Amino acid sequence: MPSRFGRSDPTPPIVVIGAGAAGAMAAIFAAGGSRRVLLLERTRDGGRKILMSGGGRCNVLPSRLSPSQYVTASSPNTLKKILLSWPLVEQRRFFEEELRLPLGIESETGKLFPLSNKSHDVRDGLLAMAEHRGGQHRFGAYVVGLEPSPALDEWSVRLKDGAAIRASRVVIATGGLSVPATGSDGTGINIVRRLGHTVHDLYPALTPLTASPHRYAALSGISLHATLEAPTPKGKFTTRGGFLFTHKGYSGPAVLDISHLAVLSRLRGGPRQEIYVRWTDLDAAAWDRLLREGEGTVLAVLRGHLPARLAEALLEDAAIAGTTPTAQLKREDRLRLVETLTHHRLHWTGDEGYQKAEVTGGGVALNEVDPRTLESRIHRGLFLCGEILDAFGPIGGYNFAWAWATGRAAGLGAANT
Repeated sequence: MPSRFGRSDPTPPIVVIGAGAAGAMAAIFAAGGSRRVLLLERTRDGGRKILMSGGGRCNVLPSRLSPSQYVTASSPNTLKKILLSWPLVEQRRFFEEELRLPLGIESETGKLFPLSNKSHDVRDGLLAMAEHRGGQHRFGAYVVGLEPSPALDEWSVRLKDGAAIRASRVVIATGGLSVPATGSDGTGINIVRRLGHTVHDLYPALTPLTASPHRYAALSGISLHATLEAPTPKGKFTTRGGFLFTHKGYSGPAVLDISHLAVLSRLRGGPRQEIYVRWTDLDAAAWDRLLREGEGTVLAVLRGHLPARLAEALLEDAAIAGTTPTAQLKREDRLRLVETLTHHRLHWTGDEGYQKAEVTGGGVALNEVDPRTLESRIHRGLFLCGEILDAFGPIGGYNFAWAWATGRAAGLGAANT
């Protein structure tokens, strides 16, 4: 262990645990002050979720953002304060002007990607900026515990190899449980739990749904834009976007964004969450008019708006022969078909869990951190950021926006307290 981080060092560093999106940002904003910064990462390179994002392109940010799009079991008002501490326009300015990483908008989705379309540019740029500002990083450093030393206003950071590092402040940015191959194994959550923090129930979020038996297995690979709706005690939860049939069930942004409701209903052991699909932009009135006034067969009308195999499957669901001329379609059959097209109950039985989940739902209760600095209200000198906190947003860069905002707040908090 280098002596500058050993027991003889009179000014121990700020230690940031986890070199993912939130941790890298925390290191950047903690560095450059009176305290040195040491970024510890258990993997050999860090930022693996950044590298995976957007199919290797990295969806850095959304083009629009509202706190109401996020899910939390904590106070929505606290979430809003934390998220808006670094407004979206300022986040984009940071990437483009300070990190010198121009972003471009994908018109179809509203997502912002680096113009290079290389996620490595994002990860490498963040780590390089942290180093440029004076931060140091150490890969292969697996933190297994923290011990506060209130009398010294310090922390002892324990590593798996038995070593210990003194720290003046600690930022935990270890993520949740999603995509464990990236290094998210729940160690950080276990650490904060042992330190007395309340951790709201964890669950896989933004994960594909499965169906067994899979009525639509033959449709695997078919994609379209659809609207999904789920009734909840607080009203209807609605998502709109890509819908993909898979060999196991369903995926795509619209499915992922609503999946947490299905997962929670399964984990809680109550009635399975009902999810309904409107397969096109056409509402019930529009479909009813098409089926009454359209010419040709019912299948021909449906194929004008739907993939052919899906149209055939939905007709089979509605027990209607596709060869039926629209002029001969009975009223009760037409109404049943309209219901199938606009309010189709999605058959699902499970989900693909943390292995495929984009994020972890639940996490440390937001009322246990200062919303301005993200310092723990339980332990002085401890800061929490990123996925370990109880909040997540939809697909499309929203969870990176949360990571950037919370990482910045925690880094500044650690440097200035």
